[in-house]
Amino acid sequence: MKTGRSVSRNPWSFLPTLYFSEGLPYVLINTVSVILYKRLGIDNAHIAFWTSWLYLPWVIKMFWGPFVDVYSTKRSWILWTQAAMSLCMFLIAFSLRLQWYFAPSLAAFFAGAFISATYDIATDGFYMLALPEKEQALFVGLRAGFYRLAMIFGTGLLVYIAGMLETASKDIGWSWSMVMAASGLIFATAAVYHTIFLPFPANDISRTVRERNNSASFADVIRSYFSQANIGIMLSFILLYRLGEAMLLKLVAPFLLDLQSAGGLGLTTGEVGLVYGTVGVVCLVSGGILGGWLISRFGFRRCVWPMVVVMHLPDLFFVYMAYAQPGIGLVYPLVALEQFGYGLGFTVFTVYLMYSASGRYKTSHYAISTGIMALGMMLPGFASGWLQQAVGYKLFFIIVCCMTVPGMLTIPFLATQKLEKS
Repeated sequence: MKTGRSVSRNPWSFLPTLYFSEGLPYVLINTVSVILYKRLGIDNAHIAFWTSWLYLPWVIKMFWGPFVDVYSTKRSWILWTQAAMSLCMFLIAFSLRLQWYFAPSLAAFFAGAFISATYDIATDGFYMLALPEKEQALFVGLRAGFYRLAMIFGTGLLVYIAGMLETASKDIGWSWSMVMAASGLIFATAAVYHTIFLPFPANDISRTVRERNNSASFADVIRSYFSQANIGIMLSFILLYRLGEAMLLKLVAPFLLDLQSAGGLGLTTGEVGLVYGTVGVVCLVSGGILGGWLISRFGFRRCVWPMVVVMHLPDLFFVYMAYAQPGIGLVYPLVALEQFGYGLGFTVFTVYLMYSASGRYKTSHYAISTGIMALGMMLPGFASGWLQQAVGYKLFFIIVCCMTVPGMLTIPFLATQKLEKS
């Protein structure tokens, strides 16, 4: 019986928008929120502590992943989460016009984080259902590219527009309210677009009660993950590899925006959008592409140490900028080089997570590893703002450089079989 529903479509008609819509909420919630609150006058300690909580849904999304997998369809989850994300953005826009804006806007960001993490689960599942296995490998670069494009759009164009509105209106709250409302319109448009263009894969169905009862329990998945050989070294590497970055990330935007008298560089919102959101993310993407090619060409074992060093060494640039407080002309290349190195180094980390996911529950193991990775980003962020205010930017960036060492110390102990897969 014909239903008039298309079970397949050209992936170019929906994959770019699906993964752009996955990257944009993540960058708005975890990066743009920091800039927003800094411009509205919140101090660094409060910004770092409270926005670090926004990582939590990505840490624990594995707990409701099975629920998304067995109830309703991935297509329905995608549409409803996009509509809900639109509502969250409108709520943030409204809350920024209130006198006591911080608590309600943060609550809306937190709700958006849960919605975004759920959207990630549904989208990745839909990708595997809507595309044949051969096409899944073919289009993996496309999905990554549009995810990164969303980062450029969020931290670059949207922040730049907010800066222009600030200059024109002299009303910071109104400017950011307009940007958040525009983001809400983007997600609403995406929901309408995907209602029309997303296919209806034949195997994207809600499971029956019997199928739910016969599926592997969450306890089985967790038990198999933590019973892996060398699990202690593996967990140490995942938690510690990005320790320095986790501390740095929450304070980069405040450092760029703070006045020079406060130890910062005194850039405008628009300049931060151009420096860190556009030039920086372009170099981040370039580093990631090059890193993937190098690993595929020379293997993981031969690339790991050079890429790790290239990732962490540019953190010294922030030490230099804290002391020298250079002009915008020098900030551009230094941030660009730092982001390029990070793109290379993060590729090593991602590949290791893929190698460490194996066996019957490979997909679930990868999800658990990414959740632990998010935990490693969340916990250091709680104290980073307080630490910076206590010691100043100069010493803070020196501490950040020192915090890159623990992760590097775990590399010689990584399971040999993980490295030999390359």
